[in-house]
Amino acid sequence: MPAGVGRPGLPQGRHLCWLLCAFTLRLCQAEAPVREEKLSVSTSNLPCWLVEEFVVAEECAPCSNFQAKTTPECGSTGYVEKITCSSSKRSEFKSCRSALMEQHLFWKFEGTVIGVGLVFACLVIVRQRQLDRKALEKVRKQIESI
Repeated sequence: MPAGVGRPGLPQGRHLCWLLCAFTLRLCQAEAPVREEKLSVSTSNLPCWLVEEFVVAEECAPCSNFQAKTTPECGSTGYVEKITCSSSKRSEFKSCRSALMEQHLFWKFEGTVIGVGLVFACLVIVRQRQLDRKALEKVRKQIESI
């Protein structure tokens, strides 16, 4: 049978390939980096930990419900640490990443990698079986024609 006859559109295996490619691109889609312009900003508007040395007064901990609503630093990671700036002696909250959160993210990543690996291993097995069947069918036809 000539290629493409009886099969509208893409060959059977390519639909899945395009679907997986689209899904992967969707997962990996990142926003374009925003160009930041350097503006002269007074240091009084900046948090003290950006412009001077600081000491961690309280270690990184999850935000309480009250802190999550009132402290903007809780918004990005859900964890904050209390710091004291050396020169100005101001106490402020600083967003941080906890070891527990990093561990959860690591295991999510590992699970995703294993899952994707298993999916592709299954696809390889299915494709190998299809090719084996086609080869066996060709051999059978050659034997019958003798």
